[in-house]
Parts: sequence; C-alpha cells; structure tokens
Amino acid sequence: MNDLTINTAIQTALPATFLGRHLIDGNWVEGAETFQRVSPSHDTVVSVSAKGDAAVTADAIAAARKAFDAGVWSRISAKERSAVLLKVADLIEANVERIAVQETLESGKPISQALGEVAGAADLWRYAASLARTSHGDSHNSLGADMLGVVVKDPIGVVSIITPWNFPFWILSQKLPFALAAGCTVVVKPSEMTPSSTVMMGELLIEAGLPAGVCNIVLGHGEPVGSVMSTHADVDMVTFTGSTAVGKMITEASAGTLKKVALELGGKNPQVIMPDADLENAADAATFGIYFNVGQCCNSSSRIIVHESIAEGFVARVVALSRKVKFGDPMDPDTQVGAIVTAEHQTKIDGYVKEAVAAGAKLELGGGALSVEGLGPQFYQPTVISNVTPDMPIAREEVFGPVLTVLTFKTLEEAIALTNDSEYGLSAGIWSNDIHTCLEYARHAKAGTVWTNTWMDGYPELAFGGVKQSGQGREIGRYGYDEFLEVKSLVMRVGRDSRKPWVKASA
Repeated sequence: MNDLTINTAIQTALPATFLGRHLIDGNWVEGAETFQRVSPSHDTVVSVSAKGDAAVTADAIAAARKAFDAGVWSRISAKERSAVLLKVADLIEANVERIAVQETLESGKPISQALGEVAGAADLWRYAASLARTSHGDSHNSLGADMLGVVVKDPIGVVSIITPWNFPFWILSQKLPFALAAGCTVVVKPSEMTPSSTVMMGELLIEAGLPAGVCNIVLGHGEPVGSVMSTHADVDMVTFTGSTAVGKMITEASAGTLKKVALELGGKNPQVIMPDADLENAADAATFGIYFNVGQCCNSSSRIIVHESIAEGFVARVVALSRKVKFGDPMDPDTQVGAIVTAEHQTKIDGYVKEAVAAGAKLELGGGALSVEGLGPQFYQPTVISNVTPDMPIAREEVFGPVLTVLTFKTLEEAIALTNDSEYGLSAGIWSNDIHTCLEYARHAKAGTVWTNTWMDGYPELAFGGVKQSGQGREIGRYGYDEFLEVKSLVMRVGRDSRKPWVKASA
C-alpha cells in the first residue's frame, strides 16, 4: 500500500451544518422528526434534515396535483416555462461551489468531480428549456376531403422523482427540468444520504419564479416516503434511479394504479480491448472508468474484457496507472478518488474481493481498506483483479466500488458473448482502430449506450438508459423528454358533413 498515491487530510474550514426542510406548495416545512448525515470522509455531521412521513408525502402529492389541475404550469406557454428553466440554469452556475461542497461532504466524492457535476447540470436545464419551445405533434391532412387528424403531446401529469446518492444533483437534473419542460408537476425525494443539494435546488426554483406546488420536495427514507410516492393514486408517473432490486420493488408497488414507471438501474459495464487498440488511451480510459466517483457509478466500467494476446501487458499498464491515481481527502482539489458512501457498503465491496480471491482470482493490486491520515475509515484501495471467470459474482454483480475485474477473450464473437452474458445492459465500449470491428461490436452489444474508443462521454442531446435489468425508458435528449408526455390523437370532421348515416331516418 505504500506505493499508492494518497492525499492526506488538508486544513479546510467546513461549512455550518446544513438544515434541510421539506418544500410543499411553495412553503418550507419543518419535520416533527429529523435525521443526520455523517460525512463518510470527515466523520462529522454535515446535515440535519426533516424526516418525512406518509402524511407529509401525501400533502406534497396533493400540492402537485392541485397545481397541475389548476394549470398554473401545465397550461402556460412553452415560452414562459422555458424562461424559468433558463433562470434556474443561471442560478445553478452562480451557486456551483456552495452546492458542490455540500455534495462532497455528504457523498465522499472529490470536490473537483462535484464541481464538474453541478456546473455541468446547468446545460441540462438549458437543453430542456429548448425542448419546451420546439416540441410539437403531427398533423395528417390526407385522411379525406372532410377529415383532419392532429396528434398532440400533453404533459403526463404528476411525476414522482426518486434520486440516488451517487450523483444527487446531476441525476436530479436529468429528470426534473425535462419533466418541468413538458408541463408536469413533481414531487422529489432525494436519497437520505445526500439530501441537501436537492433542497438547494428548491431554493433556486423559488428564486427563479417557479409557481408554488409545481415542484415539491420530501426528505426521508424509502419507507414510507418512496413507497407513498410509488403507490398514490394521484401520481401519474414514477421515475427512479438506483439499484435494480429497488427498481423492481417500485414496479411492483406501482402496479396497483398502473402508473407509468421509468427506471435507470444498475450496470456491469464492459470495455473490450482489441489487440490493435491505442493501448495507452485504452488503459487510461479503463483506469478512469473504474475509479471515477469512487467507482460508485452506474456507468462504471467494472469489467475489462481484453484480448488474451495483450492481456498481461495491458493489466500491467492499468496497475501502474492505478498506483498514480490520487486517493484521499475529497476536499483536496487534486484528489481523484474519495470515500466510500457508508461503512456497510465498504464491507460489501470487500466481501466481493475476498470471495473472488478465494475462488482463484488473482489480486493484481489493492484489496482492502485504505488508511488516509487525518480522515475517517471509509476509504478503499484501488483494486485490480485478474484470472476472473464469467461465473464469479464479482464478474456478474454490481460491486459499486473501485474494483476492476479482468476477463480475456480470443475472438470478437467471444468478446460480444461475454459482453452480453449479463443481467445488465446499461453501457459497453470497445477499443479498436478498425471501424468495422467497432461497428460490428456496437450492433451486437446489448446495451443502451455503446462507446467506441472513449468512455463515459455524454451530451444532453443523447438519450441515456439501459436494457434488460438496467432499466426501462430513457432520460435526457428528446427521447427522455418524451417520457413525460402523453400522445393524444384528435380526429376532426371539418367542412360539409359527407357521412352516410348509420341509422336511416324514418319515413
């Protein structure tokens, strides 16, 4: 462990403990009970939040329903909605540091990555604003001389938005502005581990002039808050990002009211490394893909599938780079990998590693807790494991930590088969200088996103989501926007009535 790159604690003044409240019908609401968040990196209380119950959740849903039915948002012009979203984008950019610092303290991610996440979210709001003004339906003028067909898109109604702890501000911004652009009203529940940036978003929405009741925020746990949001009859849609297990629970819970459900769930994402690839760039991308956001990322490239002829050298490259990645104090701008979100999750990560080694896998680097001087115990070493077989749990299940597994292949067909030999299908990638190889892989990889000679590049214009047990529906892009709309057909007879009567008039 002495040859790793570790950033010890720096002297930095932490902000005052953040006090989070519910936002219901435009009012900040205290909670009868509260809960605390202890920073995984600094082991100190960084937020105290109101703890929601079934009653306060029902109040939030009622406020969203009332606002939607009154049309204070759903029936105003797209120009007016767009103007509010653009104000929010400007306000996000004016508050980047304040939001990012709180997110770093609650999640354990490096401050540099939190700053990028928050600042980048503004672009999602601006793109959603553009969709509000450019969205349109269809007209059909070819149905006959006296018929006109028009297809319109209406907002789906009240949307429950449930977000995770790993990218609390970014993932909220993958959902909320698109729902608002469509004319929906919403109830938001952030993870109880990272609630504060969502409350800060609520402050910005009020400042931007969003009408009361259009966006409501309830803090608390999945039971009862998330459960009520998933089952309530006045909710028309649930959009959730998180684990596949919880996604299945939400689908089952929502079945009683047949509400629409959109899910962005787990991933076991591979990068395939061909012999003709740019190995220097591929190794750098593999290293980035596994350690970004402490490996706690649904898009983490936790599987490397490398051609057997170059496997040994490629693994050596990744191990050498891993030793240079800066682990440690997430408040240090130079840190690249911060803390694991909870002690329980760290134990789970370590369990996967120990089980794999016991089954015959080779530990190339790491494997175990990482001690960072001056900070708490929730850090894990950069870990690379080779000699992994496809049947091992570490090769099949989402570890969600800085742990890279290495598998090998002989042919492209075998690489594609290994890619698809998974319950998940969120993203995949291939590295090759042969465009035909890249296209062949992209056509056959069962994933919502396929990257070629890059990893984790994304844009607001491009839809994001998975197949199989990685979820259903799409986020961002025009396809993500359309998730919040219902299609309605208007069939109109115009001009002279030329119908033949179905019932003849009596003589």
